[in-house]
Amino acid sequence: MTPELYKRAHNFHTGNVKRLFFGAWKEYWLTKKREEKLENEKIALSAKHYSLRLLRSVVLKWNACVKGRKQRIIEASRKLQKVFKHEKLSKIMRVWHKETQCSKKAREFKRLEKIVMENHLKDDDNEGSEKPEVATHKHLSSARDRMAQLPERAVVQIFKYLNIVDLASCAQVNRFWMLMTQVNAVWSIIDFSSVKDIIHDKVVVNILRKWRPSVVRLNLRGCSSLQWPSFKCIGECKNLQELNVSECQGLNDESMRLISEGCQGLLYLNLSYTDITNGTLRLLSRSFPHLQYLSLAFCRRFTDNGLRYLASGRGCSRLSYLDLSGCVQITVQGFQYIGTKCSIIQHLIINDMPTLTDSCVKALAGNCQQITSLILSGTPALTDVAFQALSECKLVKLRVGGNNWITDVSFKVIQKYWPNISHIHVADCQRITDSGLKAISTLRKLHVLNLSYCTRISDTGVKQFLDGHSSPKIRELNLTHCNRISDASLFKISQRCQNLNYLSLRYCDQLTDSGIEILGHLSSLFSIDLSGTTISDSGLAALGQHGKIKQLTVSECKNITDLGIQVFCENTTALDYLDVSYCLQLSCEMVKNVSIYCHKLTALNIAGCPRVTDIGLQFLSENCHYLHTLDVSGCIHLSDKTIKALWKGCKGLRIFKMLYCRHISNFTA
Repeated sequence: MTPELYKRAHNFHTGNVKRLFFGAWKEYWLTKKREEKLENEKIALSAKHYSLRLLRSVVLKWNACVKGRKQRIIEASRKLQKVFKHEKLSKIMRVWHKETQCSKKAREFKRLEKIVMENHLKDDDNEGSEKPEVATHKHLSSARDRMAQLPERAVVQIFKYLNIVDLASCAQVNRFWMLMTQVNAVWSIIDFSSVKDIIHDKVVVNILRKWRPSVVRLNLRGCSSLQWPSFKCIGECKNLQELNVSECQGLNDESMRLISEGCQGLLYLNLSYTDITNGTLRLLSRSFPHLQYLSLAFCRRFTDNGLRYLASGRGCSRLSYLDLSGCVQITVQGFQYIGTKCSIIQHLIINDMPTLTDSCVKALAGNCQQITSLILSGTPALTDVAFQALSECKLVKLRVGGNNWITDVSFKVIQKYWPNISHIHVADCQRITDSGLKAISTLRKLHVLNLSYCTRISDTGVKQFLDGHSSPKIRELNLTHCNRISDASLFKISQRCQNLNYLSLRYCDQLTDSGIEILGHLSSLFSIDLSGTTISDSGLAALGQHGKIKQLTVSECKNITDLGIQVFCENTTALDYLDVSYCLQLSCEMVKNVSIYCHKLTALNIAGCPRVTDIGLQFLSENCHYLHTLDVSGCIHLSDKTIKALWKGCKGLRIFKMLYCRHISNFTA
C-alpha cells in the first residue's frame, strides 16, 4: 500500500465522518426549531384562551350590573310616582282644608254681622246721617283688618293704584273694602291698559256709565278689541282731561267724532299707532281748544291737508307738547302749517323719521321759537344746517341719534346759541370729534351728556371737555363704545366730576383695572356700567370701596370671579340692581354672597351663567325678600327646586325670565 493510497483512504474516511456529523447536527437544529415553534403556538393559543375567558367574565359582570341598574331605575321610578301621588294628594288636601277654613270664617263673619245688624236696627239712631251699614261695618272692620284703621283718604290713594280686576277682588273682601271701592275719587283715574287682553266693550261701557262724572284720566292703551260703544261712552265723560287711546285698532274718525262731542275739556290726547285720518285733525282744530299734549306718533294715514285743517281752526292753539314720530308722510308744507298754528310748542318729538330734512326743520323753526326740548332720534338726513335754523329757540334738552351728517359745527351752534342747555344726547353720531367736545366745554348748566357710539372721541376730547365749566355739575355721562378712551379719561373724571351719579363705559376695551380703581374715589357715583370691559376682581373690589353704588352692570366681563363679587358686596350692602350676565366664571357661590350681603336687592340678572345651581337660588330666596326682577336664562343646571324656593321666599317677584333652563319642567313653571 503506497502512501498515496493511504492518503486517499484517509480523506475519504474523514469526509464520510464529516457528512455524518453535519447531517446529525442539521437534524438536531431543525427538530429544535420545530419544537420551539410548536411551543410558541401553544403559548399564543393559551393567551388567546385566557383573554376570551377574561372577556367572558367581564361581560357577565357587566350584564349583571346593567340588569341591576335597570331594576333599581324601575324601583326608583315606582317610588317617585308614589311620592308624587302622595304629594299631589297632600297638596289637594291642604288647599281643600284652607278653603274650608276660609268658608267657615266667612259664614261665621256673616252670622256675626247679621246679629250686630239686627241689634243695631233695634237701637236708636245716635249717629246722625251716618248709614247703619256703614257704622256697623266700621265696627266689624276695626277688628278684622288694619285697612279700616287708616284714614279714608289714605285708603283711596291705595286703591287708586289698583287695576280693574284687583278692584273687583277687593270689593269682595268685606263691606268696608267694598264701600271704599265705590268712592268717586278711586275712579277718577281708570287704567284699562293693564287688562287690555281681556277687556271688552261691555265692561268698559258699564264702568264709564257708572262713573262718568268722576273720570278725569282714562288710559285705553293697547285695548285693540274696543269698538264704537266704548268710544261713545267716553264722549259722555264731560270732566275727562286726559285720554290715551294709543294702539286702539277700533279707533277711527267716527269714534273721534263721538269723543269730541262731549270731551271738549281735554288737555292730554294720545292718538299714536291709530288709523285716524284728516277728519280727526279737523275735529281737533274745532273741538279741543284747551289741548296741551298731542301725540300723533306713527299715525300715517293723515296728510299735509290734515295739518292745514289743524292750523285753520281755533283748537290746538295751546299745544305745548307734540309728538310726530314715524309720520313719514309729512312734507315741508305740513311742517309750515304746524309752525303757523302751534307757535308756543315747548316739547317736540320727531323720532324714527328718515324723511325729515333740513328744509322741514327750517319751516317749523320759523315760528316755533319757544321750543325747549327737541328729540330727533332716527333722523339720518339732518345736517348742521337744521341746528343753525333752530338758533332762535331756547333749547334746554337735545336728543339726536343715528346721524352721520352732524359734525362738530352743531356743537359750536349749541355753545353759541343755547348756553342754558342741560341735556345733550348725540348717540351714534360718527362724525363728532374731540373738537366738538372742546366747543361745549364752556357750557355752565350741562347735567347730562350722552356720547355713546361716537367712536372718534378720544382722551384728548374728554380732557378738554372736563377742563371746562360743566364738569362739576355733570350727573350723567355715557361713553358707551368710545373705544379710543383709556385710563387717562377715568383719571380726569375722578378729578373733575364730583357730582357724577351715572357713568356708562360699556365696551371701552382699552380700560384697565388701574383706571377703574380710580373711580372708587367718586363718592357720588351710584350707577356704573362696565359691560364688555376687561375689569377683573381687583378693579371690582376697589370700585366698591365707598359702598354707595346701587346699580352695577358688568355683563360679559370674563375676568370677574366669585371672589371679586364677594369683596364688592361686602362693602356695598345698599346694592339695588346687579347685572352679571354672561360672566362665565361665576357660580352659585356668587349668588350666595350677593344674597348674604345685599338684602335690599330688587333686580338681578345672571343670564348665561351656566355654573349657577339650585343651591345659589335657594340662598337668594331666603335673604332677598325685596327681589322683583330676576333673569336666570341660560342657567342650564337649575331645576324645579329653584321655582319652589323662589315661590316661598320671594313673594314680591314680578318679572322672572328662565329661557333655556331645560331642567325646569313646564308644569312647575
